[in-house]
Amino acid sequence: MERLTCEKTESCNAHHRPVRKQSTSERRNNRTGETVPSGSGLGEEVGPRKGFNSPSLRQIFGTSMLTPTTFRELLQQRGTLVLDGALATELEHRGIDINHALWSGKALRDDAKTICEVHKDYYLSGADIAITASYQTSTQGLKDHFNLDEQAAVDLVKQSVILAQDARRDAYASGKIQDGKKLLVAGSVGPYGAYLADGSEYRGDYQRTAEEFQAFHRPRVTALVDAGVDLLAIETMPSMPEIQALTTMLQAEFPNTVAWISCTLRDAEHLSDGTPMADVLKLVARSEQIVAFGINCIPTRLCTAALLNLQAHLEDLAPPANELPLLCYPNSGEIWNAETKTWSGAGAANGSELATRVAYWQNAGARLIGGCCRTGPADITAIAAALQQG
Repeated sequence: MERLTCEKTESCNAHHRPVRKQSTSERRNNRTGETVPSGSGLGEEVGPRKGFNSPSLRQIFGTSMLTPTTFRELLQQRGTLVLDGALATELEHRGIDINHALWSGKALRDDAKTICEVHKDYYLSGADIAITASYQTSTQGLKDHFNLDEQAAVDLVKQSVILAQDARRDAYASGKIQDGKKLLVAGSVGPYGAYLADGSEYRGDYQRTAEEFQAFHRPRVTALVDAGVDLLAIETMPSMPEIQALTTMLQAEFPNTVAWISCTLRDAEHLSDGTPMADVLKLVARSEQIVAFGINCIPTRLCTAALLNLQAHLEDLAPPANELPLLCYPNSGEIWNAETKTWSGAGAANGSELATRVAYWQNAGARLIGGCCRTGPADITAIAAALQQG
């Protein structure tokens, strides 16, 4: 399958056209950081980018993945970064059918334009970071459910990055983004439990060896890095062995890649598989490549207690590990039914409630804040406004 990218003149609505694929050597260099000639594609957004060579856009976008240092500098400049909200929820609100084992991955294949539009709307709502539509799209899942070969699966993962990059460009072109504000694209890496599509990303009760976890995650991580994400979002992680396998793989195979890791919880003090969050924190804090750590897709009512628990354990670590930024992007508080693939339950948080809780989360150490399942652009607008008001 030839990879496609939006050659847009004004918005995500324009036609698609094929673009050049990177060679194997380019992919290897892009993740190891070896020097390659100018114009090779290393660290650049893949595919045609109208106006990208202009100094202003090049300064805004940059030409390589963030480093631990540049991420810290950005946090110092911004204070708190705003993450986007749910992708699948917003796709459903726009009439897109994602009732499928691959969830928003179905829209990545069938409704790419709408994904691009959702990303853009999140940027315009105040998000600093858009998370790609690759959470459910492991290459193994794409091969199993779409009957794709390996290269076609890799190309579709890369397409998720291109769509977010195009949305970022369109957001800048709208004139509605604050001057000097740097918008980022985070490549989503969902857990093995998401591939199982049985709700086990909220339990972490699956068992695989470190090598099996790494073999599962490696092709998607490689594709995201090659396509030019600014950092990885290793998210909704419920399993300590899986987190260990991923951090080891990043260090050994992707030494110039930075990521955040966020987890689902059994309660405020334990990972979904029962591991104390204090132990998970000690593991990830040892890696300079992990630039933030925290929680996602948990009910809003758990966030403050969970963050306070992490903050307390951070204080027990030696510098610089004790300076690791925390993050949270909760769901609405509803319950996911993996069999019916529906959300249910009362007490869904809305934008005003999320905005009220932002101050508590900041006080508990959160430096990246957004929304997960069942949140939307209006919620992100409320969060961004609350952060601006201080």
